[in-house]
Amino acid sequence: MKAVLIPGDGIGPEIAESAIRVSEALHCGIDWSTWQAGAETFEKTHRLFQEGLIDAIRNTGWALKGPTATPIGSGFRSLNVQLRQEFQTYANLRPVKSMPGVRTRYDNVDLVIVRENTEDLYKGIEYMLDKDTANGIKLITRSASERICRFAFEYAVRNCRKKVTCVHKANIMKLTDGLFLDSFRKVADEFPTIEADTVIVDALTMRLVIDPGQFDVLVAPNLYGDIISDLCAGLVGGLGFAPSANIGSSTRIYEAVHGSAPDIAGKNIANPSAILMAFAMMLNDCGMEDKSQKLNHAIAAVYTEGSHITKDVGGNTSTQAFTDAVISQL
Repeated sequence: MKAVLIPGDGIGPEIAESAIRVSEALHCGIDWSTWQAGAETFEKTHRLFQEGLIDAIRNTGWALKGPTATPIGSGFRSLNVQLRQEFQTYANLRPVKSMPGVRTRYDNVDLVIVRENTEDLYKGIEYMLDKDTANGIKLITRSASERICRFAFEYAVRNCRKKVTCVHKANIMKLTDGLFLDSFRKVADEFPTIEADTVIVDALTMRLVIDPGQFDVLVAPNLYGDIISDLCAGLVGGLGFAPSANIGSSTRIYEAVHGSAPDIAGKNIANPSAILMAFAMMLNDCGMEDKSQKLNHAIAAVYTEGSHITKDVGGNTSTQAFTDAVISQL
């Protein structure tokens, strides 16, 4: 199997190296090709990504990505947005699950956010009405809404989930969010064995911090999905435990969604958990379910044992030593 690796900026190369080492330890047989992208690449080449990257992803259909920064004041949209639109990776999948040994307010969080990835305000349709007035267009289409809702229900069926909840603000945005809500209800009728529920987005944020256990799968338009994904990451210890998959009809891009953390880059103290968890998602989707389970169990075992964890979660272990501990568990 061939796959693309994008190390990214800041701590990206360090945590990407962890993923490569784990891949080798698992004997996955993945032939990685490494491509550069992000702000550091722009500084060197005046291009946001290395020439040939798009073709490489298109040819393999699989990519694992570290954090990338967007050059300030360059006029470029983020690499993430460009890749999502280039490959129409319409579904952003963010599992959120409590990690044993990581102290948080809750110890039983297990939910999944399914975020529409290609439209809404993130379509980037903005313009100036006059010099003092900016306008952004919230684009919601029936086809994209039904597609993401169907993805959420199909995911629930495949993974033995019991409920899918639609996140919206249709009480105020009656046409745009109203269309998303109508699409959800139409698709829900196709899946009678899965409970269908709806919630207004502001009420959702309150209910999540009171009792996240009341939710199972959340499906949302782009902007709401982005916001609640980070909120839910905070329920389980932060973005260091937030893997993500961007899924299209022929391309899948997996990533650690945290930032590039330039202040600790090169210090060998970054936590590689998120990119390793994203790699586990990739293994599961490409038919290596047993290796995916082994990796997830190994990461959990390291945190349960507790003596080889990184500084961000209260330890003093280096990136390399954490990776060594995961490989030892494997």
